[in-house]
Amino acid sequence: MAELTNCPSCDELFVKSQFRDLCQKCWKEEEQAFEAVYQFVRKRENRAATIYQVVENTGVEEELILKFIKSGRLKVTQFPNLGYPCDKCGTIIRQGKLCGHCAEQLKKQLDIHEYEEERRLEIEKRGKGTYFAAEDNLRRRN
Repeated sequence: MAELTNCPSCDELFVKSQFRDLCQKCWKEEEQAFEAVYQFVRKRENRAATIYQVVENTGVEEELILKFIKSGRLKVTQFPNLGYPCDKCGTIIRQGKLCGHCAEQLKKQLDIHEYEEERRLEIEKRGKGTYFAAEDNLRRRN
């Protein structure tokens, strides 16, 4: 469903739809930038270009090129040296949000957390045992 919002690029008021998150003017500019990038990288001699070479030769901002890659408009399988930074460490990757090292570290941390949680629940369970008052000791005192 469409909603009225401000364009994140120029702050102009526009009707946002499920297909566009920019106003018409900014969307056209983005499309022109995409066309410039795509025309550059699809040339045989430029297919192995890095993202920095693409920025330098097209004048399109790196963030916008990364947006094209992340959204799937530029397929990294066709351009072997294009990638985007890992969300955690910044290493250039070609798929997902994290590089292999960061993903492994996160998995280890989750495993440790899961182990500690199980351990905490076990200790809690042991601590909630049934206790009986020693009635004999109470009677002897009286």
